[in-house]
Amino acid sequence: MSDVMEIPQSIKSDLRWVKICHKDDLVPNSGIAALVNQQQIALYYLPKQNNVVYAVDNWDPIAEAYVMSRGIIGDQDGVLCVASPLLKQHYDLATGKCLEVPEHTLGTWKTRWNNNELWLYTG
Repeated sequence: MSDVMEIPQSIKSDLRWVKICHKDDLVPNSGIAALVNQQQIALYYLPKQNNVVYAVDNWDPIAEAYVMSRGIIGDQDGVLCVASPLLKQHYDLATGKCLEVPEHTLGTWKTRWNNNELWLYTG
């Protein structure tokens, strides 16, 4: 058995996609933190939302703490969002924009599944 990760042919030419974890490592309808290229990222696996995994900064720019993976997922006026566990601002999971303080935004990343492995675009 080899320790080298086999990269599927379809993504060998695009090394900006990084394998993060297996689906079984995620907690459905909840957040989890991942360290990718020395950056903390909050991942939210929402199987009832077309099996989507949202990826945003784990850093809360208002509370100035790495806490977003512990936020509560919900809906704010039709926008799927996560509430900061410290100061309760809501961030749009698709855009990262803070709904109460729009000048604050979380970084966002594209994700995709390859079989049951989650990949994150770091480009």
